[in-house]
Amino acid sequence: MAILTEQRPQNVHVRKGDTVVVLSGKDKGKKGKVLQVFPKESRVIVDGINITKRHTRPTRTMPQGGIVERPGAMASGKVMVVCPSCDRPARLGHDRSEDGTSARVCKRCGKTID
Repeated sequence: MAILTEQRPQNVHVRKGDTVVVLSGKDKGKKGKVLQVFPKESRVIVDGINITKRHTRPTRTMPQGGIVERPGAMASGKVMVVCPSCDRPARLGHDRSEDGTSARVCKRCGKTID
């Protein structure tokens, strides 16, 4: 029996630029904008959420060095997209048009998010 070390890439329900709310953890209830998405790891980086401190060595670009705070990656399942029209967290559906394009739809109000 083979042991799988790699996870299969997951479809991530959020995209870069979406406003999301955190569902669990130390930042539960906070809203932020998605800065980066890692679909292979199923993780996202949200602005102002999951702040970590990094100790940086002095370099030519940053001669002082010191402690830098920056947002860390978190699991995409811990965030939920906030619908821009109803301004509440909502699940997403997909609506296919006749020309074959797909658009994300808010399941709460029925309006398109993209």
